[in-house]
Amino acid sequence: MITAVVAVREGSQRCKNKNNRPFGDTNLLQMKLELLKKVKNLDEIIVNSESEEMLQVGLDNGVKIHKRDPYYASSKINNSEMHGHMADTTKTDTIFLAPVCSPFVSVSSHEKAIDFFLKNKFDSVTSVTEVKNHLWLDGKPLNYTLDNVPNSQDLPDVVKLNYGITIIDREVMKRKRAVIGDKPGFYKLNEIESIDVDTEFDWLVAERIYEHMKKNA
Repeated sequence: MITAVVAVREGSQRCKNKNNRPFGDTNLLQMKLELLKKVKNLDEIIVNSESEEMLQVGLDNGVKIHKRDPYYASSKINNSEMHGHMADTTKTDTIFLAPVCSPFVSVSSHEKAIDFFLKNKFDSVTSVTEVKNHLWLDGKPLNYTLDNVPNSQDLPDVVKLNYGITIIDREVMKRKRAVIGDKPGFYKLNEIESIDVDTEFDWLVAERIYEHMKKNA
């Protein structure tokens, strides 16, 4: 059984009320739920929130809800504590985390990621973005040397986690309190699908892209 969990809260820090404030002609939560209902191989969808307003959006869309303890929707906890709690409270075999802050992940990518997870027998799959930049840490280059500086396209194939898609065996998530398992797979998303709305700048960029996509649909 694969359960999509849409975890939303009221207290977003860097982009206020991003989960349910107007985004074009919709909002990010509504947009995600409409998309997930089109995805094959999802057995159920749950909106997980402390917010009565957001839980009502879930009910209005005909999906299940879980009222989260406000402590687990606060900034007092880190990701490990949140992931452990989510695994404890979601009764399923496999958890598919579907964040609303990744609004452009397509139905097709969701379905292909599920197939990738099942066919390869990974215990987790996380979406990634290719990074082709000259990276530095503590005054030193990370992915190249100064005696032979490559063109950016020739840099090593480094990727970063973007969390637009996360699929994980619930028992593994519960044990590790994390979304990366012991046998992880990584699913690459394109530049648009990788957009993560985390700041007001991200919001402005995403909203313009959404309006462009709607206009040219």
